Amino acid sequence: MTLFNTDDLDLDAYLSRIAFDRGNGPAGRPPDLATLQQLALLHPCAIAFENLNPLLRRPVRLDIGSIQQKLVRDGRGGWCFEHNLLLGTALRALGYDVAGLAARVAWNVPPGVVRGRSHMVLHVTIEGQSFIVDSGFGGSTPTGPLRLEAGVEQTSPHEPLRLTAVGTGFLLEAKLEHTWKALYTFDLQPQVLADYEMPNWYLCTHPESHFLGALVAARVQRDRRYALRNADLAVHFPNGVTERRTLASGAEIRQALEDLFNIRVPAGADVDAALARAVA
Repeated sequence: MTLFNTDDLDLDAYLSRIAFDRGNGPAGRPPDLATLQQLALLHPCAIAFENLNPLLRRPVRLDIGSIQQKLVRDGRGGWCFEHNLLLGTALRALGYDVAGLAARVAWNVPPGVVRGRSHMVLHVTIEGQSFIVDSGFGGSTPTGPLRLEAGVEQTSPHEPLRLTAVGTGFLLEAKLEHTWKALYTFDLQPQVLADYEMPNWYLCTHPESHFLGALVAARVQRDRRYALRNADLAVHFPNGVTERRTLASGAEIRQALEDLFNIRVPAGADVDAALARAVA
């Protein structure tokens, strides 16, 4: 199966969902760096990272039809595979040379511990120059393309980022509160859909998957990041200030998910029960 199946993508619906203006010309916006920068910011501003499906023991499907139904038409969010398969398919439809990569999460992982390849990243090539794009890394999702160039601090609409050469691959770090924090490692081996189906199933079903036991959501705005873990809500600002509060009920969590995270939370007794458990 083709990784980025543009035949089943409603590109106009996706671009409307992220509030991207294609322009009035017959060819629309060209597949250049400026357009990529806009897409890399608008996508995580509009579509949240969230794990309601795994929390509710509902499947996460990775065909583009299911992804756009959930993230575009139903107003939901998702996790890395859904985000980057959707963005990658849109980039392909817009004329970009894009491939999928696999990464090992290093965020909050103890030294010496190596995780499986459970994260998806996009590799975009523009006029011979390579960029990394990622719209699905939760509370630390990069909000701009990153030049595939090691040892250089790079700006983004939010935090500074840098790549470090590690063996045959790279380590991505973000500068948070004046400290470089490791996000993940990756190499440039292109992936196929089956390479994502396996970790996607693992994260949905394995008893040790942290996505099964806690509600997680994240979204950016141009001047802040929102992060939710169960009932703990944080708002992070670029100047290093963080505002925190604890939500008191499942109803408050639902309201926060809808108002701050732009998620159309589904109705149902099982959803209400899961939100109530997040408070407990």
